[in-house]
Amino acid sequence: MQSQATPWQTVTPASYALGESPFWHPREQMLYWVDISGKQILRANIYMGTAEAWDMPSEPGCIAPAASGGLVIALRDGVFRAPEWGGPLTWLTTLPYDPADHRANDGKCDALGRFWVGTLDETRVHGNAALYCIDARNVAAKGPQPRVDCMLNPADVPAFTANGLAFSPDNRKLYWADTPSHTVWAWDYDLGSNTLTNRTEFASFRPKLDGWQIDPQDADNGLYRGRPDGAAVDTQGNYWVALFEGRRIAQFAPDGSLLAENPVPLQCPTAVCFGGEDLKTLYVTSARHHRSAKELEAFPLSGAVLSMRVDVTGLPVNFFVDNPA
Repeated sequence: MQSQATPWQTVTPASYALGESPFWHPREQMLYWVDISGKQILRANIYMGTAEAWDMPSEPGCIAPAASGGLVIALRDGVFRAPEWGGPLTWLTTLPYDPADHRANDGKCDALGRFWVGTLDETRVHGNAALYCIDARNVAAKGPQPRVDCMLNPADVPAFTANGLAFSPDNRKLYWADTPSHTVWAWDYDLGSNTLTNRTEFASFRPKLDGWQIDPQDADNGLYRGRPDGAAVDTQGNYWVALFEGRRIAQFAPDGSLLAENPVPLQCPTAVCFGGEDLKTLYVTSARHHRSAKELEAFPLSGAVLSMRVDVTGLPVNFFVDNPA
């Protein structure tokens, strides 16, 4: 296992409250992400150094590009389609949770264009987070609602904050994490039948030690590696995960062995994706919402989007498939 001091670039001069759900749009050659707490969708032209913000009516937990154009968007109170940037939002479906104390969180599309959305249990008591799959491929224009399947529920694995969703290059493994539990699991996955079997623990991270405090001068972060947040997989099957409060991005081999830890110049990275024309740029979103004044002073890049070049090619984003009106 390596510990690498890698050079990071700042993608945009602005910082955001809670950046999440980044993806690289190959048709537009732009980076997309959301600010959940700021209730915005963002996109940046990396080559021009410009960024745009689009206000949402509630928190956007995750987004994905649509094959027919625009985006699919999981808001707190439903899943919506937008035909283009800044366009009208059309309701697709509502997930079976109470938006008073739950919301959409980490998600992305699978290789067949189904939109997977994890949820977050804001009570932090019941562990009722779940993972849903939304299939709109066979919905005719102005026809019935998409099919919604609950793929993982509290009976399968109690979870508070759905994160870390990713698929292996051959679509035979699905990864999912519960951030407060400090655990990433892996399932055998059948893409055609859309079934999950044989859950195993893929990676786990120890909780904070008693008395742990943020110390910007401690490069080892008090031995605390953080807890798993958003993730992505490269073409070699390696799993890259942002470690919230851990000040690093971890890279795991397909067998779960730790390959590398990539320190980042902020305390709370939130999610990663691969982008650029060759998919060899790693983009990282981060958080500043609810972080202490001491931390923000020590890490002024908190909330920024960062990037660095890597030696491996990432998997391209999967597009949402539907039949819009």
